Amino acid sequence: MYAVIRTGGKQYRVAPGDVIRVENTGEGADSTVEFNDVVAVSAVEGQVAKPGNATVTGRVVEDGRGAKILVFHYKRKKQYKKLRGHRQGYTAVRITEIAVDGQKFSAPKLAETGPSKRSLKAAKAAADASAAVKTTGKSAPKKKAVAKKKPAAKKAAPKKKK
Repeated sequence: MYAVIRTGGKQYRVAPGDVIRVENTGEGADSTVEFNDVVAVSAVEGQVAKPGNATVTGRVVEDGRGAKILVFHYKRKKQYKKLRGHRQGYTAVRITEIAVDGQKFSAPKLAETGPSKRSLKAAKAAADASAAVKTTGKSAPKKKAVAKKKPAAKKAAPKKKK
């Protein structure tokens, strides 16, 4: 089951459970968004129909800004250069349900996910540091980077005069 929706001047092919990035909707995190401008619906693979009264419902996952795009204007031989940067805002929406003519197709419920790998590494490092404090009473020594010394160049012996 999928639907094609139109929002922010673009069209998106969505299915229940998909996460899409749309133009900023102005909604806060964990709010519900409803897309009423549904262009097409497909209940069976290969069959596309125009929807009568279809709606697509989603839940806002996050608001953010995309990667920086550099806009560079240049005119040769005229000493004209202009560089501007731009980051487009987006809202990430997880599609939870597609409703068409009384039928509802829902996404499976997501289990609460645990901490990310990065936060697990930070927690492990903090636990190791606290264990060192408990056992020795002192904080763990910081490792210093030691640069290898270059061997001193041998000086040539002065020539003996006869």
